[in-house]
Amino acid sequence: MESHLLAYFYRLRYIERWSLMRNVMKENVAEHSFHVSLITHTLCTIANHVYGKEIDTEKAVTHSLFHDVTEVITGDIPTPVKHHNSDMLKNFRDIEALAAEKLASKAPGELKDVYSSLIGHKGDEAIASYIKAADLLDAYLKCTSELLAGNREFAVAKNQIQENLDRLDMEEVDYFLRHFAPSFEKTLDEISEE
Repeated sequence: MESHLLAYFYRLRYIERWSLMRNVMKENVAEHSFHVSLITHTLCTIANHVYGKEIDTEKAVTHSLFHDVTEVITGDIPTPVKHHNSDMLKNFRDIEALAAEKLASKAPGELKDVYSSLIGHKGDEAIASYIKAADLLDAYLKCTSELLAGNREFAVAKNQIQENLDRLDMEEVDYFLRHFAPSFEKTLDEISEE
């Protein structure tokens, strides 16, 4: 019997992010998922190699890759809508859970357990914190890019995201912001010179 699971995942490229904002550069969920996975890997690598922690990088990156796949069914619900009130957020979480069940059911029988454990689940609490941080950092970098392109639409969002990043109180995030984020404010010529 054929499985439609990957066909669903490939449709993430059609789900636009930041739909309530005027964007200079459009972004879709597939691109975002790649960026979050890349940043998750970087944060875990920082944790392990700079701060001597023992974070399972491969597990974290795998979970991050699947962190938004339910949006192929739900769409990308803007944060102000999702967090409008606690009832709205609870209802959205319920819809996400149903979407996760539907997607996992698309996997072949012998693979259902594998995909059920990835779709809609962030892994353990430590891993979930790295994925959340990576998700916020990707949003922060998106805001940075939009502001550099002259789009002031993202000014307030960038400040709010910075506050959320500060609240995480993660030394890996601080390291990322010091060592990696500044390059996103430079031109290709500037980053090619060094």
